[in-house]
Amino acid sequence: MVKKKNVLDFIRMKKEGEKATWVTAYDFPMASFAEQAGMDMILVGDSLGMVVLGYNGTVPVTMEDCISHCQAVRRGAPNTWIVGDMPFGSYQISDEGAVENAVRFHKEADVDCVKLEGGQRVASRIRAIVDAGMLVIGHIGLTPQSSGQLGGFRATGRDVVTARNLINDALAVQEAGAYAILVEAIPPELTEFLAKKLDIPVYSIGAGEPCDGQLLICGDMLGMFQAFTPKFVKKYANIAEIAVEAFKEYIEDVRKGEFPNDDYVYHVKEGEDFESLFKEFE
Repeated sequence: MVKKKNVLDFIRMKKEGEKATWVTAYDFPMASFAEQAGMDMILVGDSLGMVVLGYNGTVPVTMEDCISHCQAVRRGAPNTWIVGDMPFGSYQISDEGAVENAVRFHKEADVDCVKLEGGQRVASRIRAIVDAGMLVIGHIGLTPQSSGQLGGFRATGRDVVTARNLINDALAVQEAGAYAILVEAIPPELTEFLAKKLDIPVYSIGAGEPCDGQLLICGDMLGMFQAFTPKFVKKYANIAEIAVEAFKEYIEDVRKGEFPNDDYVYHVKEGEDFESLFKEFE
């Protein structure tokens, strides 16, 4: 059985230079595969809006969507650290609302912590959730929920002005009590600086290697999500191509009468007189 990590493990891993690995998952089978592989963490991301639900972005995703998928992931990965992604609208309105929704994640979905986007502007939300006894991962850089303010899904922190803002955001997230921070689509030079500057683990998604661990979207790395592939994604499989070819083969077999053949049916028990049975209904 996989030994489930805890927050002290992640802090120790940073100190010892051991990289943490995590991936998104949204359902029972994918979560079970990740746990079998030995993944340190699973993020039930609001990216499910695009990867699973077919939205153009993450904004339409609801608390009910996230909780339902977190429940499925927990059933699939009972011994893995699960991060619940707080969707747009679940924490922006007030500290009290943020705490209420974080509590829902823990009570209804059995997550180990929550993640929310933003730096200085959400510091009070992070502090409120932490003060209520829950763990928080911050998320700065490219923040999909507010990507409209960035002009779309764009890398940031590539100039001194935006880099300074991100450093201040990271410091605010740490000061607010988050136990770790995710940085997305920023230069590796900035990622490395933050990993050395902060006492808490700094994890990357599209932000280079020099930090405390890496995250990828399962649909991207497995070649399932076909709308686009971010620059920072390495495809470790092409499941979409395999699935399409399998469906084509199935269609062909059915139309040719080659499936199901005798190997795939349940036969009448020996000695049962079905002919007489059928005559009763003639």
